[in-house]
Amino acid sequence: MAYQALYRVFRPQQFKDVIGQDAITTTLKNALIEHQTSHAYLFCGPRGTGKTSVAKILAKALNCRHLTDGEPDNTCDLCVAINNGSLTDVIEIDAASNNGVDEIRDIRDKAKYAPTEGTVKVYIIDEVHMLSTGAFNALLKTLEEPPAHVVFILATTEPQKIPATIISRTQRFDFRRITSADIVKRMQFILDDKQITYDDQALMVIAKAAEGGMRDALSILDQVLAFGQDHVTVDNALDVTGGAAAAQLGEYLQHVAAHDTAAALTTIEQLLASGKDAGHLIDDLIGYLRDLLVYQQAPALVNDTASALQDAHFKGLTEQFQPAQLYHMIAVLNTTQGQLRLTNSPALYLEVATVQLGQPLAEQAAPAESAEVKQLAQTVAKLQKALATLEQSGIPAPAPAKAAAKPRKGLKIHKEQIYPILGAATKKDLEAVKDVWPDLLSMLSVPDQAMMKISKPVAASPGGVIVSFAYDILIERANGDTALMTGLAANLSKLMGGPRQVVLVQEQQWPQVRKQYLIEHGAPKPAQPKAAEESPVVKPITDLFGKEPNIEVKND
Repeated sequence: MAYQALYRVFRPQQFKDVIGQDAITTTLKNALIEHQTSHAYLFCGPRGTGKTSVAKILAKALNCRHLTDGEPDNTCDLCVAINNGSLTDVIEIDAASNNGVDEIRDIRDKAKYAPTEGTVKVYIIDEVHMLSTGAFNALLKTLEEPPAHVVFILATTEPQKIPATIISRTQRFDFRRITSADIVKRMQFILDDKQITYDDQALMVIAKAAEGGMRDALSILDQVLAFGQDHVTVDNALDVTGGAAAAQLGEYLQHVAAHDTAAALTTIEQLLASGKDAGHLIDDLIGYLRDLLVYQQAPALVNDTASALQDAHFKGLTEQFQPAQLYHMIAVLNTTQGQLRLTNSPALYLEVATVQLGQPLAEQAAPAESAEVKQLAQTVAKLQKALATLEQSGIPAPAPAKAAAKPRKGLKIHKEQIYPILGAATKKDLEAVKDVWPDLLSMLSVPDQAMMKISKPVAASPGGVIVSFAYDILIERANGDTALMTGLAANLSKLMGGPRQVVLVQEQQWPQVRKQYLIEHGAPKPAQPKAAEESPVVKPITDLFGKEPNIEVKND
């Protein structure tokens, strides 16, 4: 007899044999026991998760002469005939190649005839989403008013492509991906049955590569067995799946952690030279980094099956990498994974990614490069602390300190930027900016945060905000830093939901600037008294002197 693939030999024959779909099999068994089965079912889920197998078991259960606790006995003539594919009352149709209106009309015409041998005529339509619109319409009438002796079982990997009118006339069951632990247990059962020895870690490699599909796992196991009939080894499993051993991944990441880019590049070249697939290699690296991240936050969530792939480097790397570094590395690898689909030179992109991973994060490098700014921020903080201590003691601040804070004569006031903001400024806008100001500062880099920490918003309009600094030297530095000013405006726009201009002013200059604006612009015309009272120009005056009628507002 010709060799049969493992997934065919060990296909489940009863509901109890189905792996990882307990909720579905229990529901179907209970419906069979209570004689409350439906006329149409829709089985959805990824490939290799048991949709067709459960459909065949259900077909047997509906026709079995000796049904016991919802399970077919597999010994009666009807069960045997269904297992052999010789019962004409169970019809399997591949919708990928029979997707026309004529094929579905033929099913509709034949469905009204009673079963010849069994008690129920069962139609299993696989990949039903491949049917044409006309075919779905032809099927709809039969599903709406089916003959009593007919059951339809529709299977698909893409339920979103099925019309809602079809779905609403079926009982839908969603098959989930099978866990790696369940796949490993099933493979252990099969290998024990065939009396073949194996490495537990090799089975975990296969289960991980199967991505939740039992059929895929057994197909890979078939290939691994071809390497050596007597024993399933880790090396054979890695060769078949194109993956890398955990020890090699750990060694690579160890070089990355040490910023030894040359050694990391050498490891990548060795892996690719040994035949490892670039795409699988990135998947394995992302999986390894994910385990590091999860282990740092909740070690208990890294279960025993996942820990089977851990190596001697694992726990050391959990201490060397910070979460921010792991996020950055996963992002780089995800970007590289997308680039691999568009290139014939995967080694090139892997090498570029390795160089990126080996570089320190920008957040870590910035403080060292901005030592002067950091020192300045520390000095300012000390001065502020000393000033606060003096004020608490009742001692006035010394004159030199006041002189130091005075703006230099050469510091330019940008009236063309400040005045439009003052013209539309409101208290509501200023309070809104103050509310988000801490969030805005947290979005900046460390040196920029240090510089902006001693600033505060003093006026705001729907289009901009005026920010005051105590020291004019910081204003010059900030205005000269294009990246900082751009970042402030962009981040403020995100937080406020609209574009905002940011203008800087020296703290002691601000009262004079505001006063000069009032002098130059005056109040609105007397013909609009209400608008004048509400104007941001008049409001500060009325707040100060009140709204008594003896106050007269005049235009210059």
